[in-house]
Amino acid sequence: MNPAPKTPPAQRSSHLASWEFAETFVPLDEHAHAARRASAELGVEPISTGGAALLTLLARLVGARAAVEVGTGAGVSGLALLEGLTHDGILTSIDTEPEHQQVARKLFLGAGFPARRARLIAGGALNVLPKLSDGAYDLVFVDGDPLETVEYVAQAGRLLRPAGVLVVNHALVGGRIADAANEDDDVIIMREVLEAVQTMEEFKPLLLPVGDGLLIASRT
Repeated sequence: MNPAPKTPPAQRSSHLASWEFAETFVPLDEHAHAARRASAELGVEPISTGGAALLTLLARLVGARAAVEVGTGAGVSGLALLEGLTHDGILTSIDTEPEHQQVARKLFLGAGFPARRARLIAGGALNVLPKLSDGAYDLVFVDGDPLETVEYVAQAGRLLRPAGVLVVNHALVGGRIADAANEDDDVIIMREVLEAVQTMEEFKPLLLPVGDGLLIASRT
């Protein structure tokens, strides 16, 4: 993977201002605000505001009726996905922390989504994902253990229907992904993820500088 070209300081400042403007372009409703407050209380880092808006849009664009989420957290991304799913769509969300899922469930109910619309599964994603049906999902969102992301992506290739969408959060790893000399474990893993998705015949990928970076790939 080629290193990013150097950007002049003035241009970097302009890029940052533009990024901040874009991130807040879609306003948050009271339920999204509540989920973000809950995330802060639990010490969970949610997807960015711009990223959440993009999840909703992607779900709507593909007419998603079934979505899988790796990493429930306090429900920020889950709310975004539920907003974008069809009126009868179901979110399957996996997390190792059942206490976090209890908070997310309350927020989903408070936002008007009945319990049947969100299937929350407590457990390790690599134990749960293999039990889900092949080609049964329209969207898979990955925001779990960074060191397991390669395996999550491999599972997504099996779970997604043709033209389904994979979304991986933290794809820029705090900006460290562009530093070719950085050999942190999470950076190395994400490089492997990016390279894998670029070379997998079943995916057509795109990397967007939204939030901490979103890797988006369409299932062929």
